[in-house]
Amino acid sequence: MQNLNDYLNAHPDLRFIFTGGKGGVGKTVSAAVLAYRYAQEGKRTLLASLNPVHSLSSLFGQDLAGGTIKPVRGVDNLFAIEVSTEDAVERYRQNVGQRIREFLKYADIPVDPKTFIDIAMTNPAFEESAMFDKMSDMMLMQSGEYDRIVFDTAAVANAVRLIGLSKIYGLWLGRLIESRKEALSLRVQLSFRKEKVAQEVARDPMMADLMAMNERFIKVKELLVNPETTAFFFVTLPLSLPISVVKRFIEMVKGYDIPVGGVIVNQVITPQVLVGTADEYLTNKYKEQGAYLHIIDQDLGPLVRAYVPLYPHEVLGLDSLRQAAEDMFRPVEAVAGELLA
Repeated sequence: MQNLNDYLNAHPDLRFIFTGGKGGVGKTVSAAVLAYRYAQEGKRTLLASLNPVHSLSSLFGQDLAGGTIKPVRGVDNLFAIEVSTEDAVERYRQNVGQRIREFLKYADIPVDPKTFIDIAMTNPAFEESAMFDKMSDMMLMQSGEYDRIVFDTAAVANAVRLIGLSKIYGLWLGRLIESRKEALSLRVQLSFRKEKVAQEVARDPMMADLMAMNERFIKVKELLVNPETTAFFFVTLPLSLPISVVKRFIEMVKGYDIPVGGVIVNQVITPQVLVGTADEYLTNKYKEQGAYLHIIDQDLGPLVRAYVPLYPHEVLGLDSLRQAAEDMFRPVEAVAGELLA
């Protein structure tokens, strides 16, 4: 069992950190603590919320909405952005629309492209594709300005689909490029003006666009699957459903070759809380939690990086965040020994 601090120290070249988990387990706080830790070390750090329901503004007590990067007040080197889903989708819609128009134009298909654009937007994965596109931009364009980028993702199902699009996206791009090559080759073969058509083919804007997209995708994919630059941390509660969700999606993330950094167990009732109390509900919850902590230890033990206690108040503001950071980076072996005794 390697605690969070030791893991991060053993991976000094990490550039991109993701947190995920079932809704309401504490992904945002965990992401904020990781970003805070790097900022305290003097690393210029960007904390980016990809969650459609943002909570960074509430956490830091300042307006971080609007889809623009802003410095976090009170913490040197820390910047944050709540990515606007609407803006990301609209930008992606425009890009997809432009590509569809170019395809129809150069294929000499005289139809209104609006219908095809509307069909593309009804795809259930369209919003996630848009967010993947935005995430890719941040990884490629912002990494030159920031030493670390910490992504607070949506609920784990969406997060895994978002990350998993990296593999599907590559297959789709490869097939598009091959199809375009075949179409251009056939056009040359059937043309009576082969030299002129061959020159047009060499300048084909759609092929140039596809090749640029593919090059961009390859760069992002190399970053996502590199355990030295990327880590995905799962956050769970000591409860049945969040544990089962994490176990299931850890396997899915591994299937996409995304490095798993570990598991953070949140809202743990510590033995100290029971001292001097006769609260029956709290005592029963503590006993119930003990069974789930043993399940976590049995099924996920080597991946557990931290146990974060249940606080009597919501984590809001820098003082609460500093306390959460102190607890998250405690030696995990000592905490585990106390909780699993």
